[in-house]
Formats: sequence, C-alpha cells, structure tokens
Amino acid sequence: MIDPEEIKIKGKSLMSRLRKAMKQIARKSPKELDGLFQEIHVETFAKIDCLDCANCCKTTGPRLSASDTERISAHLRMPVKSFEDHYVRIDEDGDRVMKVLPCPFLMDDNACSIYTARPKACRTYPHTDRRRQRQLLNLHLKNVEVCPAVQQILTRISEHYPYS
Repeated sequence: MIDPEEIKIKGKSLMSRLRKAMKQIARKSPKELDGLFQEIHVETFAKIDCLDCANCCKTTGPRLSASDTERISAHLRMPVKSFEDHYVRIDEDGDRVMKVLPCPFLMDDNACSIYTARPKACRTYPHTDRRRQRQLLNLHLKNVEVCPAVQQILTRISEHYPYS
C-alpha cells in the first residue's frame, strides 16, 4: 500500500517546479494539450493500480450531485432523504459532500463497496483524460498532493514544455 503522507510530501516537493511549468503549459493549444494529457494518462494508468493507493477516497471527498445521491441511495435500497441524512453534509462552498473521510464506502482492500453506483466525480477522477485540460490545470496542481498518478502525469507533461 502507498502511504498518503508520502504522496503529500512528494506532491509538495514537486509543486514549485510544476507551478512554473503550468504557466508554459497553459499557453499551448487546447487540442495539443488535450492530446498529450490523454496519451500520458493512458500510459500512466497502464502501470498504476488505484487499489494500491485509494488516497483520493481516504483524503478527499467527491462533490455529490442530486443524480449521484439518487443513484447511490437506490443502489443501497434506501430513501434519498435517509441516505443524505446519514452520509451527506453541505460544505463551506454549498456543495454536497460525504460527512466523513475516509469515504464510508471504502473497504479494507481499497475497493469501493458502491463501485457501480459511485459518484460521477469518482468515476472521472483524477480528470486527466478529459477534454479542455487547460481549464483543469489548477485542479491538477491540487491533486498532485493526493494522487501519485497525477504526480507522474504532470511531471511528464512538464518535461514536454520546458520553462524558463
């Protein structure tokens, strides 16, 4: 298993260099940037198994949409209101999030007990294979302290775009 504290320490050590690189990366064409992110995302996740880490489930909670809460509560065979009362809180930004971390659905083997019904934010995390990567660069910089895959992806991306 990967130690969450080691991920955070490594992320902080990468941060200064990556911030400088991101300024250069943000100047690239959206199509070029999206293509490079997609390519490196696929290569990275061919080597990384999220079940070895699950740090995202341990340290950050997804924003839950109404459709997420409906889907999960149906999966759990409980009324939406009961699900929300038991598992959901409203955060300082007004978003629905899990009441507790680690995620209450994270099992001891780092698998998700509601995997087929998991929130959209969990399905798409760490968002490094989506379109419009330029809009996600600040989010990726935050996730560098959470996800070893993001650390690898951003490091490789920054190597393509030297900064001065």
